[in-house]
Amino acid sequence: AALRVIPQLIVIRPADANETTVAWRIALTQRHRPVALVLTRQNLPIFDRAQMAAADGLARGAYILLDTEGAMPDIILIASGSEVSLAVEARQQLAQQGIRARVVSMPSWELFEQQPQTYRAAVLPPAVRKRLAIEAGVPQGWRDYVGPQGDIIGLTRFGASAPGAVVMDKLGFNAPHIVARALKLLAGT
Repeated sequence: AALRVIPQLIVIRPADANETTVAWRIALTQRHRPVALVLTRQNLPIFDRAQMAAADGLARGAYILLDTEGAMPDIILIASGSEVSLAVEARQQLAQQGIRARVVSMPSWELFEQQPQTYRAAVLPPAVRKRLAIEAGVPQGWRDYVGPQGDIIGLTRFGASAPGAVVMDKLGFNAPHIVARALKLLAGT
């Protein structure tokens, strides 16, 4: 969050090794703005790009990683970094309940904001107002992407002592909690 408020800094938070490769390429080719690559310490899955969108979508700041088939989504799950894999897992659980969820990987707000409005609206259609951002940090800034009818799973506290996976689980950064928040959002409560 602190890096995102630095003027002219492009912050990129990749979700897997494929996105990291694209992010590194962007960092090396930027001539007029500095780039910060924010990597995770967790072991992350490498997404099967035969089943999901190509990681080159990172160059546009955000892209549809997984979409619904043939219909508008009921909800959009937006995440960056390690939280993207949680959004993918939650999407699978929502699908089992008949809920169509789109997963948007949004590794760079700055790159996304440089895109034409038509592209941004294709990724985050204005008609889909139920949106849930997942950020293992302060929710600051995410309201711009989830809108007034969306919600954010974030952190508003500091300090917890336990192994990383335990802390994340206890703080609600797990698929069951994301599903519960998505269902609550869809129910309008």
